Amino acid sequence: MAIGPVQLIVLGFNHPDFHGEVIAELQRLRDTDTVRVIDSIAVYKDANGELETEHLSNLTEQEAIELGSKIGALIGLGVEGEEGMEAGAVAGAEEAAAEGINVFGDADEWDVLEDIPNDSAAALILLEHHWAVPLRDAIARAGGFRISDGFISPLDLVAIGLMSAEEAKELHAMETAAV
Repeated sequence: MAIGPVQLIVLGFNHPDFHGEVIAELQRLRDTDTVRVIDSIAVYKDANGELETEHLSNLTEQEAIELGSKIGALIGLGVEGEEGMEAGAVAGAEEAAAEGINVFGDADEWDVLEDIPNDSAAALILLEHHWAVPLRDAIARAGGFRISDGFISPLDLVAIGLMSAEEAKELHAMETAAV
């Protein structure tokens, strides 16, 4: 089975409730086959910048066994402290070396853990976009390729008439409340 486009989303929380509404919405998306959560972890960062992690998932037990901790390998974070961090980094580097790829390249390097503010938490969610598989394949058959992608700020949508300034300010404030 072809895997769909994969995206790592990092969501910050001042006072997280990871077992409530967010998990329910991820399950709803899975049930409709829109996305699949490949891996998800909660990272708690104390006031001194020390990290604790907790696994979050809506995978079946078999899927979890098959996929393992992909976020840890991707960003160099393991669930077993310093040893786990090293193991995650090594696993990610070995996979990249075996495939002959430079995962981020110098210009696009992203220190996910550094971006999490002290005394807060983040949910790191690795999503597979099932809905995008036919579109991606059609683009490839037409000779197309991805150049870039990103979420657009609600504030930028005002200028092109997709939402009012008031709606955009509310959404922007909600999206960036802790920043």
